[in-house]
Amino acid sequence: MNTLSYKTISANKATVKKEWVVIDATNAVLGRFSSEVASILRGKNKASYTPHVDCGDHVIVINADKVRMTGKKMTDRVLFFYSGYPGGQKEVTPAQMMAKDPTRMVEHAVKGMLPKNRLGREIFRNLHVYSGNEHPHEAQMPKIIELQK
Repeated sequence: MNTLSYKTISANKATVKKEWVVIDATNAVLGRFSSEVASILRGKNKASYTPHVDCGDHVIVINADKVRMTGKKMTDRVLFFYSGYPGGQKEVTPAQMMAKDPTRMVEHAVKGMLPKNRLGREIFRNLHVYSGNEHPHEAQMPKIIELQK
């Protein structure tokens, strides 16, 4: 029996094939949408997934201003931020955050679903969120992905 045929192949930075994908966030529920985006960023949809390697794709999210939340979460939920200084805690609702910068809401949700370490910070750089229908990444020839509705 040839035991070498049973070796587990682990992806590394040199063997990973990264692609660019576009996902439209129009009328998508934020949490469900963000978990799909985080999975694609992480590379869990690929057969060559390796937990300790950035093997995910670059994800371009368009129409981030049209994302929605179910129930009364848009006005009743409170997000906290802390600057690190005494008295530096700030409270903001998702509606206030969407009014100021709609892309931050999607980025905040996706970042919370990534690992909290060096790899997670590296993977987060592969996320590109835009509030409109246009994006400046046409040169990368991204594929359009339709998420399940």
